[in-house]
Amino acid sequence: MLLVKDENLEPSRNIAIDAYMLNGLKEEAVRLWRNDKAVIIGRNQNTVEEIDLDFVKEHNVTVVRRLSGGGAVFHDLGNICFTFVEPYRNGEFNNYEKFTAPIRDYLRTLGVQAELSGRNDLMVDGMKISGNAQTVSKGRIMHHGTLLFSSNVSDIAGALRPKQMKIESKGIKSVRSRITNISSHLKEPMTVEPFLQGLEEYLLKNRPGRAAYPFTEEVNAAIDKLVEEQFGNWEWNFGRSPECDIRHSKKFDCGLVEAALRL
Repeated sequence: MLLVKDENLEPSRNIAIDAYMLNGLKEEAVRLWRNDKAVIIGRNQNTVEEIDLDFVKEHNVTVVRRLSGGGAVFHDLGNICFTFVEPYRNGEFNNYEKFTAPIRDYLRTLGVQAELSGRNDLMVDGMKISGNAQTVSKGRIMHHGTLLFSSNVSDIAGALRPKQMKIESKGIKSVRSRITNISSHLKEPMTVEPFLQGLEEYLLKNRPGRAAYPFTEEVNAAIDKLVEEQFGNWEWNFGRSPECDIRHSKKFDCGLVEAALRL
């Protein structure tokens, strides 16, 4: 089991590292990481349908599309992301129980009674603390997820709430859920750093052959190329959104004016 450890906080690079892990590694690997403010869009989503563009621009929120499907999620330094990659075994896709179980079990050691709910969410007291997604490529499976530890809930609501307009899209819409931070449910107060360290130790215990993955010059060059050509590219993050119609109306003294735009 490789531990892929990098202190990078730049969203485009972090999503590129996940992609490199999926397609560039042969070993099983785990990674824990954080992003500066970002909205991470599912592969098949319409970006403009998922975000409040004005809020995102005003608050310097980076928008990046990931390889896996699913809904849009907000990241900040109060959110922890986890990634597992391993050889794909038949029937394993959509087995969220397998990959979320160690996360759930760690939370329970801290007094947080987390449960897998529906297909891909970890919940506490009926509120979401973790969303998860998977993708398969070249005989490998990647499972990654979020952990809301002490995220700014106002920023989450602002970034993921589009303006009042009607958007008809062929993309996959996010399902909005009630959310809560893990820090609000701990038996003993804890900051994000010791929580992250404890999670790393818990995930790696009893796993044979644990070793840190070396970020060589060659590896960094490959990741930089992914950022330049894909995950830091406007065409990937915005331009490849599914077709949609946007309709916006506003009432003036002269009457109701409606504008429609085909994208």
